[in-house]
Amino acid sequence: MKKNHTEEDVYILAIESSCDETAAAVVKNGREILSNVISTQIALHTLYGGVVPEIASRKHIEKINQVIEAALQEAGMCLEDMDAIGVTYGPGLVGALLVGVAGAKAIAYAAGKPLVGVHHIEGHVSANFIEHPDLEPPFLCLIVSGGHTHLVIVKDYGEFEILGRTRDDAAGEAFDKVARAVGLGYPGGPKIDQAAKEGDPHAIKFPRAKVEGSVYDFSFSGLKSAVLNHINHANMMGEEINVADLAASFQNAVVDVLVSHTVEAAREYGFKKVAIAGGVASNSALRKGMSLACEKAGIAFYYPSPVYCTDNAAMIGTAAYYEYINGARAGWDLNAVPNLKLGER
Repeated sequence: MKKNHTEEDVYILAIESSCDETAAAVVKNGREILSNVISTQIALHTLYGGVVPEIASRKHIEKINQVIEAALQEAGMCLEDMDAIGVTYGPGLVGALLVGVAGAKAIAYAAGKPLVGVHHIEGHVSANFIEHPDLEPPFLCLIVSGGHTHLVIVKDYGEFEILGRTRDDAAGEAFDKVARAVGLGYPGGPKIDQAAKEGDPHAIKFPRAKVEGSVYDFSFSGLKSAVLNHINHANMMGEEINVADLAASFQNAVVDVLVSHTVEAAREYGFKKVAIAGGVASNSALRKGMSLACEKAGIAFYYPSPVYCTDNAAMIGTAAYYEYINGARAGWDLNAVPNLKLGER
């Protein structure tokens, strides 16, 4: 049923399919979430110890129309009520992205609605706007996910300056690899977080990488190698591995670097607002560590609820809203860009 709404209200139907979640949401005026429907494939990919791109794409095709219909239904709205269709077009798995992009283009064309392409990482940053009405640019944001680790200045909505990035493994990638090596399985982040709660974070001294030439860049490959060497050595010596201690010590090493880089940058650039975003932003140790460090430094700390940390369409709708009101429109030639860099259009 068509809703009555004022001229000022802007409604976005958002679609997200960059990895292994098929998601759709209806977002009002950027920060009010009317629906947020997610169909996850975690159970499916757990069988393989990680995301299988071909399987992910097929599942997206199967679910995409269902989640879009469910999102509209949950919001009590129809396509005619929407002002624009927002969709993630990169970065991500090319086959997975194509499903969302094709679906969004078809809907926008059929309904005569503008199309807005959204950068997936911009979506993660925008997740912070959903629950924090007082948070507006400029601020400092640490983005930590399975594929990305970035420290950025959010200069304006959709405008970023990158201060640091990972030189090798992303933080989430390191979590996945260590979890697999120690037999905790997939997804690694939540598994390590859970196991670490029973362990001693100071039991094993793992290295903290300092990257030459860039103060705020990250490197997790050395830490990952140190953990794998520790596991291999214990196996060779016939020693039992305390999984909880290993998980806690590894997690502590990752969090230590993420927090120190972020707070150091906030001090240097004079920021009094710091946010975290991405799947790893739901990690309890990172939230606690960043919260304590920010409090000590007199910095306001923001983070999304766990449901908005992992991939979802609500955050894409929020990002699309700010792109839309700033005049951004995608053409019918919008395509999936699997290696899209932050700040690229």
